[in-house]
This record gives sequence, C-alpha cells and structure tokens, in this order.
Amino acid sequence: MVIDLGGDRNRVSRSRSNSAGRGTMQASSGRWLVSALLCASVLLGISPLFAAELIVDVGSKKTLTTEELLARPDVTTIQVPDDPAYHRAKTYRAVPLRALLGADGLPADQALQVTGTDGYVTNLPSNLVSAEGKAAVPWVAIEPPGQPWQKTPDGAAIGPFYLVWLDPAASGVTSEQWPYMLASIHAVPVNATKWPQIMVGNEVPADSPIRTGQNFFAAQCMACHRLNGGGDATLGPDLNIPHNPTEYWQPWALKALIRNPGSVRIWPEMKMHGFDASVLKDGDIDTVIAYLGYMAAHRH
Repeated sequence: MVIDLGGDRNRVSRSRSNSAGRGTMQASSGRWLVSALLCASVLLGISPLFAAELIVDVGSKKTLTTEELLARPDVTTIQVPDDPAYHRAKTYRAVPLRALLGADGLPADQALQVTGTDGYVTNLPSNLVSAEGKAAVPWVAIEPPGQPWQKTPDGAAIGPFYLVWLDPAASGVTSEQWPYMLASIHAVPVNATKWPQIMVGNEVPADSPIRTGQNFFAAQCMACHRLNGGGDATLGPDLNIPHNPTEYWQPWALKALIRNPGSVRIWPEMKMHGFDASVLKDGDIDTVIAYLGYMAAHRH
C-alpha cells in the first residue's frame, strides 16, 4: 500500500530568505505530523484519512487509488456468504479482478502474485484467475475511506483491499487464496520456473504422496513461508534452511501444529493459524509432512 500525503505533489519554490526558510521548516513539520498521525492510525487499526493505493502490474504497471476504484463503472455491491476471515456472511463494494487485469488477462505460463503489507504472498494460477463458465469469480473488495471494516475475530485489520471470491467451491479455492491488506498484484512466472529449488526430483513417482504434498505446500504454506530460499513470502521462516521441521518435531506434534498451532505451543507473537479439515484433510497434512521430509535431504 502506498499512501499519498500530498506534500510532495505541490512543491513550494525555495527562497533564500529567512522567511522562506521558516516556511519550509513549517511545511516539513506539517508533513512530519501528518506522517506521525498516519503511522498511529495504522498501529491502532484505524483506516487512514488518505487514499490507499493498489499497484497492478500484468504487463503495464498502474496504481489505483481507493477513490478511483470506487468510481469505476463496474464497482458492485457483492454478498459473500461465508467469508473465511470473518466466518460469516459479509457485504463489500468490489470490482472484478479480471477487469483490473485487462482484456489480455493472464498468460498460461504465469501466475498472479498478490502481496500484502504484512508480508503475506499468494500465487494464484492462471487457470484459477482466468477460468470462465461455472467457476469461482475473484473480486477486489475496497474499504471505504473513513469507514474501516471491523476487525476479524482474530483481531486483524484487513483493509484497505481484500481479494474475495464468489462461488469458491466451484474451483476449489482455499482459505489461503483470500489474501487481505493488499498492496500489489503482479504477474510472475509459475513456481516451477521461478523457484526450481522447491521442486521434487524426477525420481519421485507421479503418484507419490511427496508430489501431492509439494502441491499442497505451494498452495497453502508458501503464502507465509519459503523453502530452500524459494518463495516471496516473509511472514514466516524458511522451512528447510537451516533446518527442516521434520528434523526437530515428532510427526504427531508437527501434524498437530499444522492443524492447530495453539494445541502444541502458544506464544505472544504467534501469527500462524491452523488449517481446518475442510481446507486440509488429515491425509493432506500427511503428504505435506512427506514432502518436507523429502526436502530435508535436498537442501540447495
């Protein structure tokens, strides 16, 4: 998110006189005060009074403000029956994500990388973003200026932008693919091309649970974690360097940690949330652990 404080857009010509110097100092002090108020509003979870900006780059970069998005002719009020952040129905003013990407959409060899201000990164495959017919439909929800969305039950402030889905079950959209606090949306190479260090070797059979675990790991875990240095997320630690969790967690404890971190350990700054069985079944978690065990012997 880029905040426009307005101070640098209308530059005041500098004079060599003392009065101009005092004016410049006053302007600087004013900008400092505005910045301080803005930072305080962020820390307190209050919506800033200034327009938030969303960067969209799928070939040509554009920066869209809250006001510009809300003024678009395709902005619509949508009803989300079961919002995973709030665990209930929610109503938003939103614009279709596909319309923001432009007429050309997203090439098949690229993914859509959605980055949050908290370091959370989600990579959405082209076939998910561009699917038509009976498929999930992605929308960018927009927090109205001066009317902040309420915090989630976990205490998170999710504005100013939030990627939400209508009919998510039609395409198997997971809870990790509902990123909030959006700052930017970029087209990037698919994981296998961009981060070969996360891929299993050719010796692993196509029907191996290790390969299945790799897919779950890429979709669910890489929103927060890296592996072998591969990935863009910064919210959680690398899960193979310097050590892999399978090397210091017993299997039952690692599985319990993934399912519900608080059942194993609680700490004040804990950010990891659990995965409900509707998102990851017990067998799915087993495949993720199998993949992690394999990668423990394949550091790059």
